Amino acid sequence: AIQALFQAHPNETYSLKQVFKALRLDTHPAKMLAVDVLEEMAWDDYLSQTSDKGYRLNLKTQVQEGTFIRKANGKNSFLPDDGGKPIFVSERNSMFAMGGDRVRVALMARRQNHIKEAIVTDILQRKRDQAVGILQVEKDFAFLNAEGNTFAQDILIPKKKLKGGKTGQKAVVKITQWPSAESKNIVGEVIDVLGEQGDNNVEMHAILAQYGLPYKYPKKVEDAANKLSAEISAEEIARREDFRNVTTFTIDPKDAKDFDDALSIRKIQTHKAPASLPRREAQGGESLYEVGVHIADVSHYVTEGSVIDREAEQRATSVYLVDRTIPMLPERLCNFICSLRPNEEKLCYSVIFVLDEDANIKRWHLAHTV
Repeated sequence: AIQALFQAHPNETYSLKQVFKALRLDTHPAKMLAVDVLEEMAWDDYLSQTSDKGYRLNLKTQVQEGTFIRKANGKNSFLPDDGGKPIFVSERNSMFAMGGDRVRVALMARRQNHIKEAIVTDILQRKRDQAVGILQVEKDFAFLNAEGNTFAQDILIPKKKLKGGKTGQKAVVKITQWPSAESKNIVGEVIDVLGEQGDNNVEMHAILAQYGLPYKYPKKVEDAANKLSAEISAEEIARREDFRNVTTFTIDPKDAKDFDDALSIRKIQTHKAPASLPRREAQGGESLYEVGVHIADVSHYVTEGSVIDREAEQRATSVYLVDRTIPMLPERLCNFICSLRPNEEKLCYSVIFVLDEDANIKRWHLAHTV
């Protein structure tokens, strides 16, 4: 009871009389027991004792912030921000935190022969507000059986929020109500029905959704990409170094669609050997080669802060699954406009090296190229 009192009011200082009153301790044995417990908690650094014989929660050592790790077997833990060892959090002390949530915990007074435990006092930031799983639709209600260890329980879904989902289908659900003192239920609404479980596309999309990765492009991003012109004006070509007649290769498998980098090479001149060299050596001279390393100039098409740029920033990278790639940029850009395909004029950003026959770099420069 004393522990619960101080955890509920972590910034309050209590005198002995205030503790007795708050806990309704009106007998001498109960008060003496409380005094003993308070002294033990202070000795254990769970409480700190103030100069006026008051007690308060020892925030410096007893309150920490970090990440909540949920386990399917209920053996949850708290991982402190400072990189300390994980601390056990029982389900009853989890405050319904989900896996990956940032939380604040209070360390509990350690019981004899027991491991250190913590109790969640605040959920600072939710890791995610979506779940993927299998729908179960009953007569009066529906719920989602979430996959993974993120959620402690099934998610209730009002039948009018099913978006046409049926029992056995996989779906993505957005959480609309988290557990609270009034209701321990997690409530959500279906935002996307992925389809029948077992179907390859459905399972791949479910994997992506489960880990918070995008599995399709928002329509406004696709529309913005479709409006981009693939035409290259004569003025733009004039502003760039022209490599259209230089032998250039991409190094990609036969079935590749996204050719995002290429190499060019050409001999540009032969240095005459110095006259001071013996006649036999002076006849050869030294050849120089120009090697270009070219990447598609995406920034010519995707301007900073645009809807396509913001979506790419969210994705951060392309995601490669067993049978597909989920690209960082819409398909029109990565597989067409910015793909260095054979026999098509493309805009690039390049670094051009001049090398001798031993591959020593004589000079180099950066350039916008075509």
